[in-house]
Amino acid sequence: MEAYEDLIRHTATPGAPWHVIPADNKWFTHIAVAEAIIDTLDDLDLSYPTVDADKKKELLAARKLLEKK
Repeated sequence: MEAYEDLIRHTATPGAPWHVIPADNKWFTHIAVAEAIIDTLDDLDLSYPTVDADKKKELLAARKLLEKK
């Protein structure tokens, strides 16, 4: 067990953290993994890009062209 603790302690970084998740109960494992994913996505603070009016017109024209095919 000490080797595992050393491995995690010396290789985890803020940009690439380890998540130790028990696998004794499948339902709990799934919840813990989902929580880790959700927390990571929340921390990314993602948002849709902003598009100016000229670019919107260009994208709409491209969309119409693609929908014809």
